[in-house]
Amino acid sequence: MSEAFVVASCSATFGIFNDGPVKRLTDAGCEVRLNPWGRPMSSREILEHADGAQAIILGNDRLDASTIDKLSDLRLIARHGSGFDAIDFDAATRHGIVITNTPGANREETADLTFALILDLARMVTESVTQLKGGVWNKIPGRSLYGKTLGIIGVGQIGMAVARRAMGFGMDIIGNDIVQRDEAARLGLLYTSLNDLLSRSDIISIHAPLTSATRNLIGARELRRMKDGVLLVNTARAGIVRKEALENALKSGKVGGYAVDVYENEPPELDGVWQLPNVLTTPHIGSATFEANQRMGDIVVDNILAFKDGYDPPNRVTAVDRVRFS
Repeated sequence: MSEAFVVASCSATFGIFNDGPVKRLTDAGCEVRLNPWGRPMSSREILEHADGAQAIILGNDRLDASTIDKLSDLRLIARHGSGFDAIDFDAATRHGIVITNTPGANREETADLTFALILDLARMVTESVTQLKGGVWNKIPGRSLYGKTLGIIGVGQIGMAVARRAMGFGMDIIGNDIVQRDEAARLGLLYTSLNDLLSRSDIISIHAPLTSATRNLIGARELRRMKDGVLLVNTARAGIVRKEALENALKSGKVGGYAVDVYENEPPELDGVWQLPNVLTTPHIGSATFEANQRMGDIVVDNILAFKDGYDPPNRVTAVDRVRFS
């Protein structure tokens, strides 16, 4: 094993848009290995790439118990992002491995993308561009946002940022979450039950973490409760929406449009539901801006260097966070 503190980055974007965070690590005496593939790694690739590493920077890769068990030198898992549902928390705890993340680092950027997708679905922007570039002059009628009801599932930092944007568009805003935040009232957001949100909303945006309670949260029964022609946006986690039920709802017209930035596997196979004309797909770009990448990278480095120097990392993930985090 190298005498240096080895940091193996599995994240496809750490150190790619900005090299400042990598330089901070190397200046602190770390040996840094960057992801050579530009995509999430398989378990086999992680084992080869992170062999002998004390710290892993994890992007949208899955880190299961079997992989963790084989990384005998691993002491820190630093998420380059906020969610940690792809990490076997119990296995990491069993080995005494510390987990950190970057909460709120991409809040505004993900909210920007969410609202871009809402506007695209409502005004048929992508379809209009595609038709015009194909030689078809067709003014497709869209929908106004003013006066419409936006339902936000998961009113955490990103959900709140989406609510701030919706307030500027003159929308009515309702939300559902296990934690009710005082800030919501200042944004005009009213908390309600999930069933009420589903039945009242013209547009629904998902911002909940993926947990045992939210996996498959939106299935056939929930889709039936929604308004006919509802617009649905998911920039949170793919596992929250049942794909088969969604496909049926899109084909029947129950769901008027669906926009998604997250997938079970990345890169995904864009077949079936993803090829429908009323579906927008983006390649998990919620945090893909120069500013957010720099911010996330610096927080990752803050966590790694604190741990390396014997201090408790500022963004250590706890067992309580697994339930509350959004």
